[in-house]
Amino acid sequence: MSNGRLEDFSINTIVGPGASINGDIESGGFTRIDGSIWGNLSTKGRIVVGEKARMKSNISGTTVTVGGVVYGNIFASERIIILNTGLVLGDIITRRIQADDGCLIHGKVTVCQSEEAWDKAIAEYRDAQGVKSALSGFSFLRETAMEKTNG
Repeated sequence: MSNGRLEDFSINTIVGPGASINGDIESGGFTRIDGSIWGNLSTKGRIVVGEKARMKSNISGTTVTVGGVVYGNIFASERIIILNTGLVLGDIITRRIQADDGCLIHGKVTVCQSEEAWDKAIAEYRDAQGVKSALSGFSFLRETAMEKTNG
């Protein structure tokens, strides 16, 4: 039992070896990825990224185990486990982390000890993404203006 509830270990969603998905995935439960995904993955349950998996994704779940390659940010409301074959190129926000010897993490790791710290870290991340999105619009406008003056 975890947090007063019986954990569901049945897998609800599987992306098998050789499968490739280009787009976002939302899942209601335990999700296992052994293929390739180019799009965000959000689930209300556990996520396992297999050794052969290759993901260009932001990942959000309760417990995330990474054995393959993830190019994107990971948000794990309970914990994240990076296996010795795992590679994460992005930021991590979680409550607990286990990083096995030999894994590689390139990004900012935030470990939150309380519910308030978790909420604050997620809110700050979302605010930063909103600012980046707004600024990217300004750069587009600036490039368009430069093209008009140079063209």
